[in-house]
This record gives sequence, structure tokens and C-alpha cells, in this order.
Amino acid sequence: MSKSRREFLGMTAGFGALAAISCSTNATEDAAAPKSLPFRVSLAEWSYHQALQSKQLDHMDFAKVAKQVHHLEAVEYVNSFFKDKARDGAYLKELKSRADSFGVRILLIMIDAEGELGDADAAGRARAIENHVQWLEAAKHLGCHSIRVNAGGSGPREEHAARAADSLAQLGTLAEPMDLNVIVENHGGPSSDGSWLADVMRRAKHPRVGTLPDFGNFRVSATAEYDRYKGVEELMPFAKAVSAKSHDFDAEGNETATDYLRMMRIVKGAGYSGYVGIEYEGSRLSERDGIEATKRLLERVRSQLA
Repeated sequence: MSKSRREFLGMTAGFGALAAISCSTNATEDAAAPKSLPFRVSLAEWSYHQALQSKQLDHMDFAKVAKQVHHLEAVEYVNSFFKDKARDGAYLKELKSRADSFGVRILLIMIDAEGELGDADAAGRARAIENHVQWLEAAKHLGCHSIRVNAGGSGPREEHAARAADSLAQLGTLAEPMDLNVIVENHGGPSSDGSWLADVMRRAKHPRVGTLPDFGNFRVSATAEYDRYKGVEELMPFAKAVSAKSHDFDAEGNETATDYLRMMRIVKGAGYSGYVGIEYEGSRLSERDGIEATKRLLERVRSQLA
């Protein structure tokens, strides 16, 4: 049995004892935090993608892990872990019920592999929009504030931007009566160019359309990377969520690729005071330990900013 497997089984073995503890007595990170703190911390499901993909962790239990293992009270789901359940009312009801039972709020669903909103083919773009509608409905059922989408596409950058903006505006109009937002992450290709994605936002010009700036997704090609601090600064005026990407940490607990204090000063300077989602993608630490290291760093930075 691998070390990571033993660690995860050890973690899940403790769930029986933890479940006996009332959620009201769990010292959650947010419950104990003064209201004056500049942001709250949540957990993105992708942080546990290896455990989920290997079936060591079930999607239904993610909110439980967030609360009982990491003492966090808000999560961001990823549609790939319940891909065929977008319109399964019974499944969604149970998913929300489980999160509610642990006092965990479901903030958003990250949507992948549902077509390109900037597709050069009009029919393909229409299918992509329709494919995302089912996730708006699921997000409404789960009590989310947003779905996170991608602005993929092809062709000249200007034309790609115009098509993506049009699709986003259409989705924003569909999301409005559901009291939901449609937010775009810098997630490879042109979207990892902060100036390009900011231009898409200005073109879409819809109050329900915004961004989810990710600290680490600024690789625009195999050989080029956009300046992450500049990119986050360009995307924050449109931000309705923030993703604290992490990979590794030095001996002082600092993320090795991103200066979190500098980054969070940009976030705070934009007037953002919502949740900042932990998204650990490293390999040296286990998923559990990487999440905890990211959480400690965010809490330290938050204290400095407060």
C-alpha cells in the first residue's frame, strides 16, 4: 500500500468519530474569524482530484471532508465529479442535504468539457451555451452564487474574444432570473492573457458575467507565461470569486511560485472581500497536507492584511 493511500485511509478512518461531534462545536475557520477580516477561505474540490479520480474519496463526501478535516465551511464543486447528474434532482437534493448537514455552503460549480463558448462554428457555440444551461439549473438547486466556465475557442484573438463575449452575455441573461453569475477563469490559451480576458469582460458588459482570477493559470502557450500579478490585477475589477492556486512551499511556509502577500494585496486593493478558494495542485505534499499548507499561508496573510 502506498504512503499516500495509507494517509488517506487514515484520514477517512477518523470520520466515524468526527461525525459524532456536532457541527456547532467544530471550530471552523470562518466561525471563529472576526467579521473585520478581509476575506474568507473556501476549498475547491479539484484540490482532491487524485483521491476523487481513484475513488478513495466520493464526491458526496467532499463537503464532509472540507468541514471535518479542514474546518472550512464553503466549497467549490467540479462538474467532472458528477458529470451525469446535472439534471438528477434526487442526487442534487442529497448532495445539498449532506453539505447542509455539515454547515457547508456550496459556492459554485466549475464547469469543464461542455463545449467552447468562443467556438468559430455557430452551431457548436449554440450547443455549448445549451450544455451550460443544465449546470445553471444545478447550481440554482445547490444554492450556488455562480458557475465557472471557460472561454475556449479558436481563430484570430479579436474574433475569438467577440464570440466568447456574446456567449457569456447570453448565459448571463439566462442566469439573471436564477440569481446566478457566470464567471470565467484564466485557464489556458488566450484566457491566460489577463488583458485579453479583461477585454472579453468589457465586451460582454453584463452584470451577471465576471471573472474567477486564478493565481497560477497564466501559461498562454507551451513556452510563454503571462505575468501573474499583472493578470490578477487586470481581472480583479470583474471578479466574483478568487482561486488561490498552490503547488509547493518553502521552509517558511511560503508558496514557491506566488508571493501570496503581494497577490492578496492586489485582491484586497480591488475591494474584494469574498471567499478565496484553496486549489492545491502539488505533488510533493499529499493533497491533505498541501491543502493545510495553503490554508495556513492564507490565514497568515489574512492576519497581515487585517
